[in-house]
Amino acid sequence: MAKTVASKELTEVSEAQIAVHWKEEEHYQPSEKFKAQANMRDTHILEKFGLAKFPDCFKEYADMLTWFEPYHTVLDTSDAPFWKWFVGGKINASYNCVDRHLAKYGNKAAFIFVPEPEAERDVTIKYQELYTSVNELAALLRGLGLKAGDRVTFHMPMVPELPITMLACARLGIIHSQVFGGFSGQACGSRIQDSGSRVLITMDSYWRNGTLVDHKTNADIAVRTAKDLGQDVDKVLVWQRYPGKYSAKTPMIPGRDFFMNDLLKEYKGQDVEPVPLPSEGQLFLMYSSGTTGKPKGAQHSIAGYLAYVTGTSRWILDIHPEDVYWCMADIGWITGHSYIVYGPLANAATSVLYEGVPTFPDAGRPWRIAERLGVNIFHTAPTAIRMLRKLGPQEPRKYKYRFKSMTTVGEPIEPEAWRWYYDEVGKREAVITDTWWLTETGGFLGTTVPAIHAMKPGSCGPGAPGIHPIIYDETGAEIPKGSGKAGNICIRNPWPGLMQTLWGDRDRYVKTYFAKYNKNPRSKDWRDWPFMCGDGAVQAADGYYRILGRIDDVINVAGHRLGTKEIESACLTVPEVAEAAVVPVQDEVKGRVPEVYIAVKPGVPPSQDVIDRVVKANEEVIGKIARPKHVYIVPDMPKTRSGKIMRRVLAAISNRRDVGDVTTLANPDVVEQIRAMVQGKDTITTQEALPEDIAKFGQVE
Repeated sequence: MAKTVASKELTEVSEAQIAVHWKEEEHYQPSEKFKAQANMRDTHILEKFGLAKFPDCFKEYADMLTWFEPYHTVLDTSDAPFWKWFVGGKINASYNCVDRHLAKYGNKAAFIFVPEPEAERDVTIKYQELYTSVNELAALLRGLGLKAGDRVTFHMPMVPELPITMLACARLGIIHSQVFGGFSGQACGSRIQDSGSRVLITMDSYWRNGTLVDHKTNADIAVRTAKDLGQDVDKVLVWQRYPGKYSAKTPMIPGRDFFMNDLLKEYKGQDVEPVPLPSEGQLFLMYSSGTTGKPKGAQHSIAGYLAYVTGTSRWILDIHPEDVYWCMADIGWITGHSYIVYGPLANAATSVLYEGVPTFPDAGRPWRIAERLGVNIFHTAPTAIRMLRKLGPQEPRKYKYRFKSMTTVGEPIEPEAWRWYYDEVGKREAVITDTWWLTETGGFLGTTVPAIHAMKPGSCGPGAPGIHPIIYDETGAEIPKGSGKAGNICIRNPWPGLMQTLWGDRDRYVKTYFAKYNKNPRSKDWRDWPFMCGDGAVQAADGYYRILGRIDDVINVAGHRLGTKEIESACLTVPEVAEAAVVPVQDEVKGRVPEVYIAVKPGVPPSQDVIDRVVKANEEVIGKIARPKHVYIVPDMPKTRSGKIMRRVLAAISNRRDVGDVTTLANPDVVEQIRAMVQGKDTITTQEALPEDIAKFGQVE
């Protein structure tokens, strides 16, 4: 009988529709004080960037840049869907981020570097000093024979040498590919191979959680991995964390490895004219992949990308040259490229660059930094927000900083975490922009314009200016706003920040992002090429979008597609719960059922009472269909070095499968503790292959 019911329900629910049970949240208004000083105060801005004004509306972003030669075509669609923006122009990203600010802001800080050890002094880098460093490094790279179009891979931590190296490459038209410093040497090597880099730039060491990490060891693994895959690396250039002193135990290899500090002595004081590059030249590659499969190199252009991140930094982040802005993301991710380096610098920002983890040596560290440096714009991920809330819910009250605006990025933020961020971190004064976007999109897709739109916990807001989202069901029918139904969120139109293609794989680019809803593969009309983001979403009657997470991260319970983010959000309504992760488990009757892992706040003992209230919260907020099979209180979640919960590992444990290699996690020891809790002391794994939906779970393709 149960199977008959389940199959009947399956036929009634479109695959793209995800069950939505969110309660509508209240709106919060920006303060009059914020509105009065905002860069964007035009209440008609979304109309001015409406589809009727597309694509010429984006001239306004291009006008924020300095051009060597003007462009003649705003958008060229002749090779759809490989869009070309501001065609015919000549431009240089390094010039726009550094040189053009010297006359007015040469003596102003571009970056304030805060080392993780609190005893070490901040390092302030003024725009004039940044100019000198970028030029000397560009001269060095040119001296090595590197030129426009060559690819160079970086594997660097959060230190000033990273943006300096990016800007030196941009000055010459060298395409840079930064691999997140926390990634393994193997991950770096596979990206070297895919991009065809012959030079790796790295660092000997950096501070992480109070330990000086030997980072050079990863370079040797990366070079070996790349060689095994068929790509030789000629040179490894090594920055020193403490110039003049080698802080790694891994030996340098003569003839291949060189200290950057030694090489730079030959180029002291040299200037390099920024190369006027075509608008459609490539600025950088940013690799995105799950834990399996070939990495995808999102290829971003110079002019379109730079225009988009400059405009959104000015209007959405509300950066003024006199602000002190701190984005706590890592430059190794797209957020750091767009909203630590290129966007803020193009707006003559002063940015804080912090080397370490936000909770070292304690959860008060971010607020001490903010107070000491006068930070007034703060930008971080829900992962960090939940972690800081868990470890120090009242810490922000101890410090006298004042934020005018705060941003969240990287994943949907649950209303409970949003309210803590607003009440405690923002002290009910700062506006919050809850931004939604992807590596491939270059910049924000969904967000409020902070001085114009009300904030709504858990919702990113409408499309950003010039971005026109649409939600489709599986058949390609549009799901109307306010219907309470969810589906696949797409963007109707191209925009300048969108990647040009996937490096070396045009077919995969079309197939992954456009094929599903394209009606005519030969069309040169942009209207026929909606961009598929890969996220599930629902649009409320007020036009605001709520992102439900990756389409793959959906649990199909007896034909009801439940977004894991919604279940996790329900868990966080229990006050003792600090973090929640939901994974699918095979079930003979319902097909899939959710299992919940929770971490409680410090000082809260694990108890059956907390488990019971988590179960009850899911039944009340969503319904009995969302009742978890089990709720486990774990000592900590398995996390990557960037703080992301590895739901893939938890899904493997719940489904009695091998967890795979977990050595690169920040806390690999916790995996065995959780496994023993769920499976018992003896390892009980089955070799049977996982169903595809569970195998894909937690892996962003």
